[in-house]
Amino acid sequence: MVLFLFMGGQGVAKEEQFTLKSPDGKLVSHIVATADNELTYDIVYRGVTLMLPSHIGLNRQYGKTVTGNMSVVRSSSRAIDETVPSPFTRQASMRNHCNELSLQLKDGLAVDFRAYDDGIAYRFRTAKACTVRFEKVEYNFAGDYNATVPYVINYDPNKFDVQFSSSFENLYETHRLSQLDRNRLSFLPLLVHCPGGVKMCLTETHLEHFPGLYLQAAQRPDTPSDVRLEGVHAPYPKTLEQGGHNNLQLLVKEREEFMALLADGDELPWRIAMVAPTDAQLANNNLSYLLAAPCRVSDISWIRPGKVAWDWWNNWNIAGVDFVAGINNDTYKHYIDFASRNGIEYVILDEGWAVNLQADLFQVVPELDLPMLVQYAKQRNVGLILWAGYYAFDRDMERVCQHYSKMGIKGFKIDFMDRDDQIVTDFYYRAAAMCAKYHLLADFHGAFKPAGLNRTYPNVLNFEGVAGLEQLKWAPATWNQVQYDVEIPFIRQTAGPMDYTQGAMHNAAKGCYAPVWSEPMSQGTRCHQLALYVVLESPLNMLCDSPTNYDKEPAYTRFVASLPTVWDETVVLQGKVGEYIVTARRKGNTWYIGGITNWTPRDLTVDISQLFSPTGNSQSQPSLQLAQAVFYADGVNAHRKGSDYSVTRLNLTANGWKGAAPKAANTIVNTTTDEGEATLMHVHLAPGGGFLARIELSSR
Repeated sequence: MVLFLFMGGQGVAKEEQFTLKSPDGKLVSHIVATADNELTYDIVYRGVTLMLPSHIGLNRQYGKTVTGNMSVVRSSSRAIDETVPSPFTRQASMRNHCNELSLQLKDGLAVDFRAYDDGIAYRFRTAKACTVRFEKVEYNFAGDYNATVPYVINYDPNKFDVQFSSSFENLYETHRLSQLDRNRLSFLPLLVHCPGGVKMCLTETHLEHFPGLYLQAAQRPDTPSDVRLEGVHAPYPKTLEQGGHNNLQLLVKEREEFMALLADGDELPWRIAMVAPTDAQLANNNLSYLLAAPCRVSDISWIRPGKVAWDWWNNWNIAGVDFVAGINNDTYKHYIDFASRNGIEYVILDEGWAVNLQADLFQVVPELDLPMLVQYAKQRNVGLILWAGYYAFDRDMERVCQHYSKMGIKGFKIDFMDRDDQIVTDFYYRAAAMCAKYHLLADFHGAFKPAGLNRTYPNVLNFEGVAGLEQLKWAPATWNQVQYDVEIPFIRQTAGPMDYTQGAMHNAAKGCYAPVWSEPMSQGTRCHQLALYVVLESPLNMLCDSPTNYDKEPAYTRFVASLPTVWDETVVLQGKVGEYIVTARRKGNTWYIGGITNWTPRDLTVDISQLFSPTGNSQSQPSLQLAQAVFYADGVNAHRKGSDYSVTRLNLTANGWKGAAPKAANTIVNTTTDEGEATLMHVHLAPGGGFLARIELSSR
């Protein structure tokens, strides 16, 4: 780290510049404290300026004094290189390796900058309580790059504030920065396509005591060539009113003129700019987790990730039984039995188990005997999770958690927050802490993107904040879910896990999809759905379809149920945003490799040598080798009937892979390349297709 000091003439304020470099020296940020008491920083990668100097600031009020002064009092720096445990995630541990610059500012304010090999981040810290009137966030780009953004769906040109009520679910749009809609807000994460294939993904983490960040395209009238994104936050709610979905929400009727109230020692969110030279490397980024607050749960031994048999997506539709299906004891016993015989850890009781419109989680519908169902499930090694509306959960949080934990319920799926102002972001931490106190899992729906909460409270296993499979119960035929599926691993998933709720058994080839509420279908092939269990990260992962549909294909269902939901190691092997991705994840001595494509069919050759070589990225032991593999891949007619798939099994013999033919689809071959010996996987993907391979290792 180098400090440059520039002095003007006598009596003129000084300008200070600090240069912060990543450990590998390829990523650089120049932080400037200007003579007029402002702060800027830029981002330079491999000598190319990606982001021009951009202002950051915090306009704050101490009593009657209002200030935005960013003048530097002193600075310090350090190098960080540590291993961070990361249970219930994509890998067992993560390396936290960066250089940090801390600037102490006026009035007890401080700002920390960190440079990683794969990103630049900064955050403010305050030693003194204050009211934040606004935060200055700028991203001034060096060119009119393409950007892939999710706009907030709620939009009224005459009521800007309606955009602050959002489920954070939308498809992406890609435009030049100059062509983005300047009246609409984009939520995070979003992606900027920089020169030379470099990607910059913008998000935030450790979102505690502060509202979430939106970005809005803007240009200054005096500099029309200046292409920028500017930060916008929801003002602090002044008046709240119960209402919304089934009376389970708190709606903001009036807002304050400030955005946050900070206490002594509060830390603001880290603003992250992930930078990657390839799309695959972007999808491997861990900064959202690494920059989050450390774990606050002393004992995590009780936390049990796993799969969930889900009722809502399939509309409680089961057949071949002697009772009327619905929200009743017999139906949930059927779901529990299905989960038990397939080794599925949980069954969820989604909306409808509590009396509607009451926002009271102690009013259970008379058709259900919850204590009986809990005991019935326990005897079959299945846990029950309850859905809860935001206001119903928040209004009596501790009594709810205490009561249902004592009954034997294992967790809550909490839904319909649909905001990210300071009141709601504080709710997430309160809810996570209360659930942890009573050994309850949490899954947040109607939620903003993950922002590190799952590191701070590992009992929070999942988040929505994604336009997942539920959209296909009602989305029109123009909705392109398959395209979205090959975008979210590079964008939304960089923030953390997602409750996408895959597992559809009715699979629509291109042109065959239609929205059906009661018996919904997916877009793309069956193996596209299957691959999502590996491509997407989801420690609490749904099997969304009906037990009746799964029971028709017991071998396939057992395979899905056997897939892990947390991993020892993850490597994204190939991919391109919006086109395709191939991801490998290891659990113990078994690798799972999943890939999906957009509506373009593909024949892929994937070098998987690094997964078994001690000199590669793998942490696998060098005494292990490939032993056997099973491929689930698109069938020859999957392009016209999406549910068509094939199963191929390979065994390693003394002469190589039995049944493997060079360049044949769905094979693994050992071959010689210009770089030496290699293990190559050949796989065919139909339009909207996918594949999943399980490769077991054995000792040599």
